[in-house]
Amino acid sequence: MSYNLLKGKRGIIFGALDENSIAWKTAERVYEEGGSFVLTNAPVAMRMGAINTLAEKTNTQVIPADATSLEDLENLVDKAMEILGGKLDFVLHSIGMSINVRKGRHYTDQNYDWTQKGLDVSALSFHKTMQTLYKKKAMNDWGSIVGLTYMAAQRVFPDYNDMADNKAYLESIARSFGYFFGRESNVRVNTISQSPTPTTAGKGVKGFDGFIEYANKMSPLGNATAAECADYTITLFSDLTKKVTLQNLYHDGGFSNMGVSQLVMDKFVGEE
Repeated sequence: MSYNLLKGKRGIIFGALDENSIAWKTAERVYEEGGSFVLTNAPVAMRMGAINTLAEKTNTQVIPADATSLEDLENLVDKAMEILGGKLDFVLHSIGMSINVRKGRHYTDQNYDWTQKGLDVSALSFHKTMQTLYKKKAMNDWGSIVGLTYMAAQRVFPDYNDMADNKAYLESIARSFGYFFGRESNVRVNTISQSPTPTTAGKGVKGFDGFIEYANKMSPLGNATAAECADYTITLFSDLTKKVTLQNLYHDGGFSNMGVSQLVMDKFVGEE
């Protein structure tokens, strides 16, 4: 169902890889709600994914950009405003990568070169993106910037590895930069802490299948899907949430407030 929530709004969506990704679902929903945007991803991710299919479907263009490169980001923002015909109203940062996780290095035995690369891609890129937008005065008043995160930023999930630290840093950047962006031009900055979601990145975490089932049994509403996260993101891009900023918003079926659930207890007391 479309509500025309984003009619006339323009933006950039980072990180759409394939149809499982939250950024992909969000792009589809933005299009349905009347928004226009450009898509961007790192050149290596673009080779792996199917972003051109999405661009065709949503009648938009793809601008390759390494989000850790200021030069690439400046080019991206300039081209986006040129293509879309004006300043931006929304930006989605949906980027995360840990080489330590990918290569099976334990949290207590990190390759720090990999750690720094992951931090740059997963968190510092959020600051670089906002700094570029801020310096270029590229956001319209009452615009909205959203980053995707996970609750491992607050609590221990052993196999999430150094991505937990990356997400904690990302959330802090959202608050700190959000203050300046809000004060200067009424732009709001928030993070969405999403349920474990079977995206390409998510499935790379050790024991993911078991964990997603556990989270589902713990959450009174069950896990939130990528499509549901896209719906929530749309509300944050819309004018209905003008005074929501500096928040880390849990979109997880209630998981973040649970201690234990009956379904999980039943596993331990042997009941069905």
